[in-house]
Amino acid sequence: MKNYEIPLLPENYYHIYNHANGSDNLFLNSENYRYFLQRYATFISPIADTFAYCLMPNHIHFLIRIKAEPDLQKACQYKTQSSKILLEEDIPNFLSREFASLFSSYSQAFNRQNGRKGSLFMPNFKRKLVETEGYFTQLVYYIHANPVHHGFVKDLSAWNYSSYHAFLSRKQTNLQREEVLNWFGNVDSFKAFHEGMPLTGKLDFD
Repeated sequence: MKNYEIPLLPENYYHIYNHANGSDNLFLNSENYRYFLQRYATFISPIADTFAYCLMPNHIHFLIRIKAEPDLQKACQYKTQSSKILLEEDIPNFLSREFASLFSSYSQAFNRQNGRKGSLFMPNFKRKLVETEGYFTQLVYYIHANPVHHGFVKDLSAWNYSSYHAFLSRKQTNLQREEVLNWFGNVDSFKAFHEGMPLTGKLDFD
């Protein structure tokens, strides 16, 4: 099964990632990054909990957990303004459509702003099922270290468009901050893990 065909199912964890079409960039300025996260909150927060993210100039990474079926039913009913029940076999399609709507909504605004036409994102966003505790731990780090991996900064804390700083802050956030910090032990352990972890390994993240 190709990674863009993996079904999104309730209460499963996934690494979600996508790339700009061709050599284009997804974000040209700080307002673009802010607007994308705003659209993400609108389309994805009702259907998934977010544990980590990183927005790069030409690609994006998210670690999410799909919400339980009752929450998905509520989200679907709110979207459709009806009491229609979301059938179990329709859930993966509904979830994929919400991600497609996110990318489409952002792309339309980006194209209008920049006098651009055509697809901005690759047509099929990719996803991988996160099935082990070790994979979850490594993925949180990998997502936050992505700007270092691609040579944009030397220190992951220098990149402003990831979730890393939110875990060190007390400001309100839509992230599952307490759950992630508890996973690592506490905020000091979370920070120490990121500072002490070499960007090496054979895990296939993208």
